[in-house]
Order: sequence, then structure tokens, then C-alpha cells
Amino acid sequence: MKDRVNRLLLGLLAAVVALAFSAGVTSIVLEITDHNPIDTFQQMWDFATKADQIAVIINQATTYYLSAIAVAIGFRMNLFNIGVDGQYQLAAIVAAAFGGEVGLPMGLHQIAIIVVAMLVGSMWAGLVGVLKATRGVSEVISTIMMNAVATAIIAYLIKPGHLGHLHGENLTTEPIGHSGQVGGLDLVPDAHVKIYGLVFLAVAVGIGFQLLISRTRFGFDLRATGRSASAAQASGVNIKKMIIVAMLLSGAVAGLVNMPVLLGEAHNYSLSTPSGIGFTGIAIALLGRNNPLGIVFASLLWAFLDTSSNILQLSDIPQSVVLITEGVVVLSAVVAYELVRRYGLRLQQRRVGRELAAPEAGAEALGVSA
Repeated sequence: MKDRVNRLLLGLLAAVVALAFSAGVTSIVLEITDHNPIDTFQQMWDFATKADQIAVIINQATTYYLSAIAVAIGFRMNLFNIGVDGQYQLAAIVAAAFGGEVGLPMGLHQIAIIVVAMLVGSMWAGLVGVLKATRGVSEVISTIMMNAVATAIIAYLIKPGHLGHLHGENLTTEPIGHSGQVGGLDLVPDAHVKIYGLVFLAVAVGIGFQLLISRTRFGFDLRATGRSASAAQASGVNIKKMIIVAMLLSGAVAGLVNMPVLLGEAHNYSLSTPSGIGFTGIAIALLGRNNPLGIVFASLLWAFLDTSSNILQLSDIPQSVVLITEGVVVLSAVVAYELVRRYGLRLQQRRVGRELAAPEAGAEALGVSA
């Protein structure tokens, strides 16, 4: 229990140090560009803490969270799923087309769309898992290539006559009917922007991920394989099976990334559908240390920075300042967490050393008294 508390405190300290360091670097950049750091941070805070912007931050954090969890599933097993972006984009267009063409009762319609998205994302990531398990193909290379293939497939599918239709000047899939939509929630007082109804899906995914990792045999095997594949294999774990299943799960969660936006706001897939969320998820997963709770705070922080950057244009401050902050946060967090990990190992080694020395000291004392 004491060790767990110490690890938690050290982790919090590392996060605080990372944020402080990134704020310091950003302040230096602002000073060099003749902008007052305190005024800039104050403007960002004042803008982002307005009721409407808080709702926007929560909505952005919801999609970021799902993306980061998808990445974290692979990271737990030392698999770098760089293809979340392609997986969720392909899942989104197929699920949107399915939802727009199929008429089902409310409830069943929504569930069916979500299941289709998970199946498509899982299938696309599963191909990478099969290549890794059977042919030893690096998942980094294959997922990057699969992103390009997914982009080409989407460009083909969105054409008129396939899944796309020309609505004004935009190509979109058929709109999803009311039975397939998920209404927003008035969770932020005085806000005109509603929270995505599927925010609770993100919560359920996070809880499910934590239970899977910490309370199941599969989760134990996943963590064991991530720490030492050879040791896990020696204890009877089927490494190839674990690779494929882990990629299937990662892809299934990746398929959910665009569902809050699709079912809660857009109701169709178009060329303006947000992209790049998969790569943002990589940074957030690293910042949150692949922990569901840590990823919550990392997602909110990232959404806060993205949203608050919108006010900078009014003060002639380049939005790239926020990109610098985000990059430095991730870099400093990785370094800080590694230093904390090494320090924690030293503390553990000292504790074990004292425990081993205690019986020997007791035995010597008994021998002297005898």
C-alpha cells in the first residue's frame, strides 16, 4: 500500500514538473516574440473557462480519450498502433453509410452503427496484427502504410455513385435518421453547447480497459508480454495470439473515436470530418502513462490547449505557441516519468535491501547473546 502511494505521489510530481517546464519554455518563446507570457496565459484561461468553451473542451476530450485508449491498449504490449487515424476514419465512413441507409428502431439503430464501427476498426487493425504475428512485419511500418491505404479507400467510397452524395459543395454520406442519432446533454450550466451523449461510452471504455488490464487473466498476460515477451512465452503465453487479440481490441476502440461526433452532431461522414485525432491520441496516451485515469486528465489538458488557442489570433499571437507547449509537455513528461521510474526502483531496491539485512542482523544478535 505504501509503495502504491509513493508511486502515485511520484507520478503526480512528474506531471507537475512537466507542466511547469513546458510553461517555462512557452514563456521564453513568448518573450522572444515580444508577447507577455502572463497576459497570454490569462487570456487563454479566461476564454477556455467560459461555459460554452468548457462544453467544447469536454466534447474534444471525449474523442481524444477514445483515441488514446486505443493507442494505450497496444502500448501495454509494446505494440505501436500508429494506424488509429486510418482505423477510425474508415470505420466512420462505413458506419455513417450503414446508419444512413438502414432503418432500425431507436436504440437498436444506434447500437448497430457503433458495432459496425467497432468491427471495421477491429478488422483494419487486425490485419496488422496478423502480419506481425505470422510474418514478423513491424506494426509501425504496416500501420503507417495502412493509413495511406485507408485514405485512398475513403476517397473512393466518398465519390458520388458509391457511398457519397453531393450536398451543396460538400461530399457526404446519407444523413443518419433520428433513430440513429444520440442527443446531447445539458451538463454544463449556462452553456449553449451540449455535451455529446456518447461521453458515457468513453467512460465505459475507460472502466472496461482498467478492469481488463487489472482484473483478468488476459490483462495479466498482456502486461507480462509487454514487459518481457520471452518470459511470458516461457510461462505458457501464446505471444502470436496476444498480438492479434491486442490489435483487434485496439482497432475496435479506434472505431469508436468519431462516434460521439457522428451520432451527436454531424450525422454523416464528409470531407470535413476531423482527422489527425489518432496521432493526438499517441501523445495523450504517453502523457497519461497508458493509465485510464491519467489519460482523462491528459485529454482534458490537450483539449484545453487546443480550445484556448483560438483566442490567440485576436491578440496577434501565433497559434503555434500552443503547438510548442503541447510538444514540450509530452517530451518533458516522458523524461520526467523515466526519472521518476528510476528513482522509484532505487527506493524499492533500498527497501528490499533493508528487509534482507534485518533477519541477518537479528540472527547475529541471537548468536552473540547465546
